Amino acid sequence: MKFKIKNRELRSQLVGESKVFPTYVSPILNLANRFSGATRPKVVGQMSELIQKCPYKAYEEWKQWYLKVKPNAIDEATEKIVRKLREFGNVIEKINEDMVRDWVEDLVITKTFVGLRFQEAILRKVADVLGKKYRLATPEEEAKGIDGFIDGVPVSIKPETYRVEKARLEERIEVKIIYYEKTGDGIEFEF
Repeated sequence: MKFKIKNRELRSQLVGESKVFPTYVSPILNLANRFSGATRPKVVGQMSELIQKCPYKAYEEWKQWYLKVKPNAIDEATEKIVRKLREFGNVIEKINEDMVRDWVEDLVITKTFVGLRFQEAILRKVADVLGKKYRLATPEEEAKGIDGFIDGVPVSIKPETYRVEKARLEERIEVKIIYYEKTGDGIEFEF
């Protein structure tokens, strides 16, 4: 039997009622947090280590213990995110329709072209190193998260940043992933 506990139910069971935020607030705050580094270990502590050190198992006791151990962490993280949001606000005021059009064109046309050529270059290089053949995926295969095949083995090719992002994405790729990173003089990848 398979069971699923939804996040809302899990939070409710563990901590009681959780905060509900208006539409778009959480994704915007997540983005500001990511850019500001507000909840990185150097600010809020190494959470997995702290929760193991905490002598309490109940949520309220954990909360009180954490706030004693890291009394300034929540305020520091909040300040970093608020500063980043102000920066976002300054930038948002400068965004106009022409800039959005340029961004969309760059995403849809330029980055698609370069991205697909990266994929083929990476597939070719891996196949050459292994002494195997490669091919690009068909549109039907791409819909399944497959970018190509090396010696008949399906692979997906993703930027290094995908390692971090995949945890919050609903997309699940069930094939081998080759991660690449753009560098000043080309691309680096591992397979």
